[in-house]
Amino acid sequence: MDAQHFDENQRRQWMAVLAHSLPQELAGRWAELNLNPEYQIIRQPEMGLVQIQARMGATGQRFFAGDATLTRAVVQLSKGIYGYSYLLGRDKAHAERCAVIDALLQDKEHFHSLQETLIAPLAANREQRLAKRRAEVNTSRVDFFTLVRGDNA
Repeated sequence: MDAQHFDENQRRQWMAVLAHSLPQELAGRWAELNLNPEYQIIRQPEMGLVQIQARMGATGQRFFAGDATLTRAVVQLSKGIYGYSYLLGRDKAHAERCAVIDALLQDKEHFHSLQETLIAPLAANREQRLAKRRAEVNTSRVDFFTLVRGDNA
């Protein structure tokens, strides 16, 4: 493949959109595109555990927060382009589909059409889900404040 037509930040963005997409939504949109790229599976979709680390207040020392199930896959298009996916959960078909789409997005032939017809709508739907969740959380939000008494002076 010649010079990249995307930067690494763009790739991070589409990988995040694919990883956070709903499997049934991605499958439906993929079927509508009617793309049947030739590819071979380099690494069969496989599941495992990943350790989750966190920081108290986002600045303190790291601590072990628990484990999460992760599914990963690697494919290679007939053009030689590799596609990867890592996503939370146990959906092997979803992981393979995400890897194929990642590979296709690296190909100039499919980049713009997939960005418009697949990535942009999936990103918009995710933002709607997040906004709805934020609104639900905000309805139960409690703000605390402290009154200072004047007789402690």
